Amino acid sequence: MSQANSIIKDIKNKKIAPIYFLSGEEPFFIDQVSRVIENDILTDEEKGFNQTILYGNDVEMTDVIGLAKQFPMGAERQVVIVKEAQHLSRTIDQLESYAEQPQPTTILVFNYKGKMLDKRKKLYKSLQKNSVLLESKKIYDNQVPDWIENTANELGLTLETKAKFMMAEFLGADLGRIYNELQKLKIVAEDGKITPEIVERNIGISKDYNNFELRNAIETRNALKAFTIAKYFSQNPKDNPLMVTLAVLYQTFSNIIVYHTLTDKSQQNVARELGVHPFFVKDAAAAAQNYPLKKATRIISLLREADVKSKGVGSTGNVSDGELLNELIFKIFSF
Repeated sequence: MSQANSIIKDIKNKKIAPIYFLSGEEPFFIDQVSRVIENDILTDEEKGFNQTILYGNDVEMTDVIGLAKQFPMGAERQVVIVKEAQHLSRTIDQLESYAEQPQPTTILVFNYKGKMLDKRKKLYKSLQKNSVLLESKKIYDNQVPDWIENTANELGLTLETKAKFMMAEFLGADLGRIYNELQKLKIVAEDGKITPEIVERNIGISKDYNNFELRNAIETRNALKAFTIAKYFSQNPKDNPLMVTLAVLYQTFSNIIVYHTLTDKSQQNVARELGVHPFFVKDAAAAAQNYPLKKATRIISLLREADVKSKGVGSTGNVSDGELLNELIFKIFSF
């Protein structure tokens, strides 16, 4: 269970702290905890007088503390939420004395996005005594598929393997967007099972024509499939920008080169060294067989050349991105 989910579980079980300091680089987990506090602590009737939403860029720290020290009106608690609290970073240390003796009838929440408190300072140590501290960290790209699967399970959904990796490939590590898309899929999937076809219809990514499939076609040297996908990309350039495709292929062949240099080719070690999901280790091994080290190195040069040409350098005439991709794939399969 993630730290955010653990905090949410405690809140729902009425184990509530006087201060929640939610900080870090991943806004999704911060928003997730803050949303539960905002929606679930007080009743709708109590919120009118006892719930206040502030924004760090238009409030002073002294005002936040003053409000937190007030007593609720006709309710057991009041909730004070400071969104975009990172704008108070210059004066955040003023919270220290309040953190030592917080008002027990106030739930004070800071959404401190993109920043972390200095653990050496007294404020951090004071918050450790009476508060809940969330340090929201970005997840790595190779962790995204499992995060999608776990989150889907929490929503009562099951994802087919390909559907999971399609979403990870298309949506990247934008956890907020992924969560919203899963909520959408929950509505349209009557039996709770998410197939590639459902992802294709509802998220806007083709189950057959995407960078995930193009990478697989090139790794397995399936030229017909690769050129078919390239043709689809050329017909739908806005949805399939060449820059993204080149980045995917560059990472693919960089991983092949690293794979060749590894002495320990166990699944665990390869996944760690390449920074990929263990599911893809077998694909990396197969690709390495199809592309020896010298070939992979030369293809990296081709990718750099294609990138330069896509920016209008060194190309003759008005060459489309589709033509550049076709030329690149032809050269890759010519080795």
